[in-house]
Amino acid sequence: MVIVRTKYCVYRLRDALTFSALLLVLPAVCLVQEVDRFQLSPSVLQAARIIGVEPQLGPQPPCGKEPIPPYPGLDDSAIVKSWSEPDLDRDWKPPACTGWAAVGFTRLVTTVARFRHTSEAESLLRHIGAISELTGMRYWSTTHKQWQTLIVDAYALTGVQHGQRRGDFAPEEMMEGNVLYFEQVDNLSGKAIYRMHIAEVSADRLVIDVENVTTMRYLLIPILHPGEMQSIYFLDRESENVWRYYSIVRVGKNANRLIAGNESSVINRAVAFYRYFVGIPTDREPPAAR
Repeated sequence: MVIVRTKYCVYRLRDALTFSALLLVLPAVCLVQEVDRFQLSPSVLQAARIIGVEPQLGPQPPCGKEPIPPYPGLDDSAIVKSWSEPDLDRDWKPPACTGWAAVGFTRLVTTVARFRHTSEAESLLRHIGAISELTGMRYWSTTHKQWQTLIVDAYALTGVQHGQRRGDFAPEEMMEGNVLYFEQVDNLSGKAIYRMHIAEVSADRLVIDVENVTTMRYLLIPILHPGEMQSIYFLDRESENVWRYYSIVRVGKNANRLIAGNESSVINRAVAFYRYFVGIPTDREPPAAR
C-alpha cells in the first residue's frame, strides 16, 4: 500500500499502477485538520502538472453558484486548495462578486469550512473589527520549522496615512459599503496599511475584502505593490448555531517571486487567519503545511 501526502490530502493506493493512473487526475484539494494529520508534498503535484492535467476550474465563492471547493461537513476538516499559474489561465478573471478588477495571479489559496457560532452576526463583526487582537497571531514557518508570531502589531487607523492610530472598529462603524483602514506589522514584510471594505452586512451574511494599500517589503526589497495582496471573506449563516466560512487569498501576478513562489507560507498564513476568525488557536498542532 502506497500513501501519498499532497497538500495535506492522504490517498491510499493499492499499487504502483493505480498510483500512476491517479497522477493524471490528482486534485489539489487539501484537508486542514486542527486535531489530526496532514503533510504537504508539492513534488507529487508538480509531477501531475508535468504529465498533463486538464485545466482546473478556479475558485468560486458562494455568490449564487455552488462554491468551489465545496463546503465540508460541520465536523469535518476545513478544505484548503491552492492554485498556481499552471493550474489556471495567467489572466484568470476573479468572480464578479469579489469586486476585484485586476486579472491574473501568481498564487490563489481558498479555505472553506463550516463552524459553530452561537451568537449573532454582530459578534462576528466585533471580532473582525478588533484589529488590535490580531497582534500575536501565530503560524508555522516552513523556513524555520517552528511556530512563529505572524502579526507583531496591528491597530486601526483613522485614515490611510501612517500614524493615525485609533481604537478598534465598533460594529456600528462596519456598515455595508464602509471602507476602513488599519496598519499591520508582519514578521517578514514589516509595516503595511490595509484597506478593509465592508461589502455586505446582514443578519445572515457578511462579506469583507482586504488589500494592501502601501508597498510591502522584505529587507528593503519590494515584494508586494499596492493591491497585490488581497483577501476576501464570506461568512454565511446556515442555521441558528452554524456558519459557513469561505475565503480567497490572492497574490497578484506582479508579486515578487520571493513570496509568490513560497506556496507553503501562503497556505499557512491563510489558515492562520481562518483559525483566528472561527476561534481556533492559531498555533494548534498540526500546522497546515510543514
